Amino acid sequence: MSFRHFVAATTVLFATVCHAQPKDGAPLMNPPLGGTGGTGGAAAPAARAAPPAGPVVNGFRTINWDALVPADWDPFKDFKGMNLGMLDDADPRAAQMLKKMREIWDNAPVNTALVGQRVRVPGFVVPLEDTKDGMKEFLLVPYFGACIHSPPPPANQIIHVLPKTPAKGLRSMDTVWISGVLSSERTDSYMGAAGYRIEADAVAPYQERGR
Repeated sequence: MSFRHFVAATTVLFATVCHAQPKDGAPLMNPPLGGTGGTGGAAAPAARAAPPAGPVVNGFRTINWDALVPADWDPFKDFKGMNLGMLDDADPRAAQMLKKMREIWDNAPVNTALVGQRVRVPGFVVPLEDTKDGMKEFLLVPYFGACIHSPPPPANQIIHVLPKTPAKGLRSMDTVWISGVLSSERTDSYMGAAGYRIEADAVAPYQERGR
């Protein structure tokens, strides 16, 4: 992963990811986490109000991805004033910056107010363990291609899902609703670091508005 590729991915993530619907049936995400000030530099995300409570479906409160990020977390705090777009991949500073960015993202804090809550959330499937009986383990991510075609998002934007019964018929980047109790147990996988975990009571194909 080159430094320029990573910077481009951060720009997309924090500027447009939650509006993007790159294929039919993609989950309708919440407002963006905040702007990056363009590809040339890093700026703090815009202030975020607390997301409104979503509808309760089968005993699980619907949440969006913005709710998983602590309101005061600034992923660009250590990079303010830096013109990241001017660093070339061959520049030793680029390698140092990439390592530092990845460490910050992989250790992104969770929203403790949601821990222990019965929630449902839509997202894209990144398989971890798929068997003939169904998918036993996967990551849920907020946008198409995360962890596969682009760098993993911050840990507070990845949920490690363990279905209580193997989920049948799932493929990489399928869109689903998952329902279960949200925990803050960390998972380090070969596809990315997840800050959350859900032992899912239900994994259902995504339908617009969750109906």
